[in-house]
Amino acid sequence: MSNPLYDGLFAVHKGKQTTFIFDSLNNINVSYDAFLKQASQYANVITLQGLQPGDCLAAQVGKSVSTLALYAACVQAGVVYLPLNTAYTFSEIEYFVKDSEAKLIVCSPESEKGMGIIAAQYTARLMTQSDDGLSGSLFHASQGVPTEFSTVDRTHDDIASFLYTSGTTGRSKGAMLTQQNLLSNCEVLKEVWEFTEDDVLLHALPIFHIHGLFVAVNIALKSGAKILLEPSFNLDRVIALLPNVTTLMGVPTFYTRLLSDERFNRDLTKNMRLFVSGSAPLLPETHIQFEQRTGHRILERYGMTETNMNTSNPYHGERRAGTVGFPLPNVELKITDPTTGETLPNGDIGQIEVRGPNVFKGYWNMPEKTAEELRSNGFFITGDLGLIDKDGYVSIVGRNKDLIISGGYNIYPKEIELILDEQVGVLESAVIGVPHPDFGETVVGVLVANGDSLDLEKIQLAIKDNLARFKHPRQLVVINALPRNTMGKVQKNILREEYKQLFK
Repeated sequence: MSNPLYDGLFAVHKGKQTTFIFDSLNNINVSYDAFLKQASQYANVITLQGLQPGDCLAAQVGKSVSTLALYAACVQAGVVYLPLNTAYTFSEIEYFVKDSEAKLIVCSPESEKGMGIIAAQYTARLMTQSDDGLSGSLFHASQGVPTEFSTVDRTHDDIASFLYTSGTTGRSKGAMLTQQNLLSNCEVLKEVWEFTEDDVLLHALPIFHIHGLFVAVNIALKSGAKILLEPSFNLDRVIALLPNVTTLMGVPTFYTRLLSDERFNRDLTKNMRLFVSGSAPLLPETHIQFEQRTGHRILERYGMTETNMNTSNPYHGERRAGTVGFPLPNVELKITDPTTGETLPNGDIGQIEVRGPNVFKGYWNMPEKTAEELRSNGFFITGDLGLIDKDGYVSIVGRNKDLIISGGYNIYPKEIELILDEQVGVLESAVIGVPHPDFGETVVGVLVANGDSLDLEKIQLAIKDNLARFKHPRQLVVINALPRNTMGKVQKNILREEYKQLFK
């Protein structure tokens, strides 16, 4: 037996002295070999904390080389890695720790007190790591620990990671991603996007979701490329670094912000090989502006937490604006009737279903929800509405799940509505996504008062205390009554139409 994910992404670089990561925050070059040694030290620490293969480690820590080493350590030790958004509040974190049955929590030193309460409540161990990854109890415990670790045997079907995706009921679901899910997807993407060890990837994405971690980092590992690790997207920093890199993966917000700066032009991007966009729809006009300004055409792809990447526009050939390209090799994609499940002909709009080695194992401790969305024949019902045109290009035209995607983050309205409905004076609420020039979509809360005037500032404070910042409504609107159909269902399409110009 072996450990397919560790063997395929990490072990192949043992002894390699070329740079894997340049940490711009700390001005440090980290070789592949040094990275693997740190990961092995962390794997030793994890096991000394009592974690066994199959146990879960939850990490809410900053973006650093050490955080990536923690991910590698979990893979090597056979531990399920649960990365958590650094913006999540303690009340949000508590659910994830409880549901995942995490045995060890790693957090920032600043969060240690609040996280300690959660850890004690659910009998989890607690360690800390600073945002730069160079201090904290985890880092210090790893110093002097052996740089070798006997890799734990795992199979392709063993779970490598939990990633939580909110449900329309407000209860988050833990997507179980296997070793095969992660390995097969990065192997395919490396080939179709033609990544090699000569590439230098500018990494400005977060590393607590699919795009930044399991697409960007895993592809670099698979190809032997170099990563320039930026803490986040900073316009001046990205413009300064672009001449030194060959690839950039981003969300549409990255590209609209680059286009807003006159320094961003053909000369600045002459060494670039590839710009990739995902996690949210890229407007056709952004495609056009980008090509006119730089001569490069952005490559847009389509993926989600439960499936990794499903489709991609071609590396060679037409990258068609408004589409997400073709299904990836070994991925089947079909458009079906939402009611009957029957496959629809090309050109018809229906729900998108996908099947392949990229599709997750199911939702942790949610067999009924898994059965609802993952068919017995292996096709996953994505909840997205789309069509396949006569040339085979896939387009996303909407969502039959009540989902908002803002700046690449998934936001489910029900989670926000539950808090709004609890506020003094609020009779009912509806949360919608409306177009936004920077974030693609943004959140608007529509409220109905029970007769009293509403303290909107106080309501916003209640949201701030309970939800991550990216979920906060950018505006609260008060109306007399929510529009409903004859069955009493709130017609959010009418609200979206009513407020679509709010941020134009």
